[in-house]
Amino acid sequence: MMTDAPLKATNNPVVRITRALISVSDKSGIIDLAQTLTNLGVQIISTGGTAKTLAGAGIPVTEIEKITGFPEMMDGRVKTLHPKIHGGLLARRDTQAHLDSMNAHDIAPIDLVVVNLYPFESTIAKPSVTDQEAIEQIDIGGPSMVRSAAKNHQSVAIITHPSQYESLLKELQENNGSTTLELRKKLAADAFTTTAHYDAAISTWMNKDADGLPDKLTIGLTKINNLRYGENPHQTAALYQTSPPQPGTLVNAKQLHGKPLSFNNINDASAALELVAALKNAAPDQHAACVLKHTNPCGASCADTNSNAVDAAIAGDPMAAFGGILATNTTIDLKSAQRITADGTFFEVVIAPSFEPDALKLLQSRWKNLRILEVGNDSPNIKQEIKWIPGGLLVQDRDLIVPDPASWTHAAGPKPTDQTLQAAAILEPICTALSSNAILIGGIESNRVRLFGAGAGQMDRVASCLGAIRKAGDLSKGSIALSDAFFPFPDGPQILIDAGVSMIVHPGGSKRDTDTFDLCNQHNITCMTTGIRHFRH
Repeated sequence: MMTDAPLKATNNPVVRITRALISVSDKSGIIDLAQTLTNLGVQIISTGGTAKTLAGAGIPVTEIEKITGFPEMMDGRVKTLHPKIHGGLLARRDTQAHLDSMNAHDIAPIDLVVVNLYPFESTIAKPSVTDQEAIEQIDIGGPSMVRSAAKNHQSVAIITHPSQYESLLKELQENNGSTTLELRKKLAADAFTTTAHYDAAISTWMNKDADGLPDKLTIGLTKINNLRYGENPHQTAALYQTSPPQPGTLVNAKQLHGKPLSFNNINDASAALELVAALKNAAPDQHAACVLKHTNPCGASCADTNSNAVDAAIAGDPMAAFGGILATNTTIDLKSAQRITADGTFFEVVIAPSFEPDALKLLQSRWKNLRILEVGNDSPNIKQEIKWIPGGLLVQDRDLIVPDPASWTHAAGPKPTDQTLQAAAILEPICTALSSNAILIGGIESNRVRLFGAGAGQMDRVASCLGAIRKAGDLSKGSIALSDAFFPFPDGPQILIDAGVSMIVHPGGSKRDTDTFDLCNQHNITCMTTGIRHFRH
C-alpha cells in the first residue's frame, strides 16, 4: 500500500520500477520475469491464475483484492476495474494535484504493467466454438489497463507480449532497475496497436453474419514475415495475415519444399488457388487444374482425373506455362507429378490440397527451389475483397457467382447441347479469372474441358479477340468463346466467327446486342447471354 511519505511531483524521464502489476493469459516466461523483478526489489501485484502461478514458484505476490478491497467477482469479469488500480496507472507524476488525490485516497503508483489479453482469436478459430465461449474471451479489464498504462507512458511501462520481456530486462539492467522514456514510448505504441488489433478481431467476428458493407471498417492484420522485395527489387514488402486467420487460403498454406515465396509468387499463387476453388464449385464432380502467369490463367481444365486436368492445363499454353504457378483442387498423385516434372517444364510454385508421398518425393527431387504448397481441403469464408488506393481503399463483395446455364438466354443460332452448355459453364470461371478486357476460347478435348487460348488485359475487346485466337490456333474451329462483358460492336464477334468458333457466350446488355445476334444468326453460330458481367481489374 502507500508509504508514509506523501508523493511529490517530479518530471524525471527515467522512472525506477517499484510496483508492477502482472496479469497474463500467456504465462510463458512470466516466472523468470517476475523473479528478476523481485530481485530488484519490485512489489508484484497480480490476479487470479497469474497470482497462483507466481506464488507456486515461490515469488512474493500481493493479490489484487488486497489493493482494491474487493474480491474478484462475476467469474473474473470484475477484478481490476477500480480507482486503486487505474488511479495508480493514470496519475500524472509531474502534476501535484494528481499526486494530492493519490495521497488523499491511499493510491500508490504502479510503474509497470505486464498484461496479455484473453485468447479471443485462438478461441474463435476453433471449429465448434459457441458464441458464448467466444464472448467470455472478450477481455475488458486487460485492455483497460493496457490503455491506461500506455496513455501515461510518461511514467508507466506497458508490456503486452512475452517477446518484449528481453528488451525490458535489458533496460532494467542498464538503468539500475529503471525504464527510459524512449522505451516506454515505444512500448505504448505497441500497446495501442495490440488493443486496436484485438478490437478489430472482435468487431470482425461480431459482424460475421451482417448483411451489406459496414459504415466503419476495422481490419486486423498480423505480419507473417518480411519479403525480399515487392513486385520489383526497389519496393519493400511483407506478408500479413487477416484476423481471424482463414483456413484454406494461401496465407495459411503449409510449404513443403523450396525457397521462400516472393511477393509475385504469393499474388499469383493466391489467384491460382481462387480459380481452382471456383472450378470446384462449377464442376464439383471433376478434378480441376490451372496454370497462371501474372495472375492470368494461361491454361485451365476440368477432367476425370487429376493427372488429366494437369496435363490439359499445361497444354493450354506450354510456352507461357514455363515458370508459372500450377494449382489443383484435388490431391496430386504420382502420374500428375510425372507430368509436372516432364522434360521442357518448369514451375515456380505447385499448389494442391495434398500430395501423395511418392508424388511429393518426385517434385522435391526435380527442382531444388520449387515451392510446394499444401493448402488442405478447408474452404475460406471470405465475403468481401479489398483493393488499396492512395488515401483509402475499395471494398466489394467477391465475385463468387456459380455459373447457371439454365438462367442464360439463348439469343441466336442453333440451340446448344447440354454437353456444350456444361462446358461453357466450366469455362466461365476461367474467363472471370482473366484481366479485363477478357476473351476466352475453349472447349471439349479428349473428354475434358479446357482453355485453348485467352486474350486478357487489353484496352479494347478486339485486341483480346485477336490474342485469344492467336493462342488457340487451329483449336478455335468448333470452339466456345466467352467474353467477360458485352460486345459494344459486332467487330469482335466477327473476328471470332471468322476463326471458326461455334458458340459465343457473353453477358449482353449492349445497345448493339442485336447486331451481334443478327451476325450469329447469319453464320449459324450459337449465341448465349448470361446477364452477368465479370470485370476483373
